[in-house]
Amino acid sequence: MNTMNFSEMSDQQLDVAERKIAGKYMHQVPWGAVAWGIGNCLVFIALFPLVLMDILSLWIAFPIAVLNVTLSYLPSHEAQHNIIAGKGKPLRWLNELVGHVSTIPLVYPYRVLRATHMEHHKHCNHPVNDCDIDTHADSTPHFFWKTLLNKQPASQRNSAYSACLQRTGQGHLVLDAVLMQSAYIIIMFLLAWTGHAIEALFLWFIPKLIGETYLIYYLAWAPHHPGNEQGRYRDTRAFKSRMGNIMSMGMQYHIIHHLYPRIPLSKTPAAYREMKPILEHRGCELGTL
Repeated sequence: MNTMNFSEMSDQQLDVAERKIAGKYMHQVPWGAVAWGIGNCLVFIALFPLVLMDILSLWIAFPIAVLNVTLSYLPSHEAQHNIIAGKGKPLRWLNELVGHVSTIPLVYPYRVLRATHMEHHKHCNHPVNDCDIDTHADSTPHFFWKTLLNKQPASQRNSAYSACLQRTGQGHLVLDAVLMQSAYIIIMFLLAWTGHAIEALFLWFIPKLIGETYLIYYLAWAPHHPGNEQGRYRDTRAFKSRMGNIMSMGMQYHIIHHLYPRIPLSKTPAAYREMKPILEHRGCELGTL
């Protein structure tokens, strides 16, 4: 690939070369994500009886719960893009199971996430139609300040997804969010009412705040910053994270995901390395990666 003279290739020839590379990494069931999504949720659920029965210390369970919430989104993200199995496929039930189960610790309904995420892909960085546009910020400190403000009940972030669903004629999915949030509130109330308010706080409430912030930073802000351009090769980027690819949730190669959403997360680094010469020729933002 590095020996090709891209300056002599037409856009059509570049497209063919790019798709040929991408095709090598598609149509593979990400079994690791399946085990990750279901296993992570089971570990999170198990923390509650283990702590309440004094089998596990709350102060050991707390960082585990933070990790569980932080890790809960990406398996569902694979399912949102039908990477595990598309409609009509034998493993479709598993795709949907992972999608629904994995985000329980995060308290986000799968169907809402899928619907709004598809809109993000269609309208990435659009000032109105991108439901994640409010996560953009000028810098890392600015991001954390905006995130703090977005925790307020009347913030734009809290209504972004419901507004997106209403705009796209999918308002009925709001019921999913209402039911899931209601179940969360009821569980938290029952824990507090039975004398376990501290456990509720450190097993779910605080881990949820930390996990949400970490996810939004690496999944929404970092790969799209500065987020002022639109277009297939300009609305996201590759970037070098000081935390490394694993700690940045695999988002260093997010440009590959936006170009070819059916490539599993675990395959994006390899796809990026092979596709990088083409992306450089196209003028993509690749940082120092």
